[in-house]
Amino acid sequence: MASKNISITEDVYDLLSKMKLEDESFSDTITRLVKGGGKLSDCAGLWSDMDEEELGEILANTKEMRKTVDESLRQEAGIV
Repeated sequence: MASKNISITEDVYDLLSKMKLEDESFSDTITRLVKGGGKLSDCAGLWSDMDEEELGEILANTKEMRKTVDESLRQEAGIV
């Protein structure tokens, strides 16, 4: 198979490195990420049967995840 060289910034490289699975090449990672993405409209209605408790758990988990990511990004940027 032919190959092409591409240029990416270091921050994109770091993101790809974190998303790369153990036995996966960067080409495999990019392919998985690009092909694996669907349309947002494919998710329409998936949560229509969710009760208030489940929604509350998702919202709480999302808030905690955002806090964790924010703290991590601040540490990486040296803004602690």
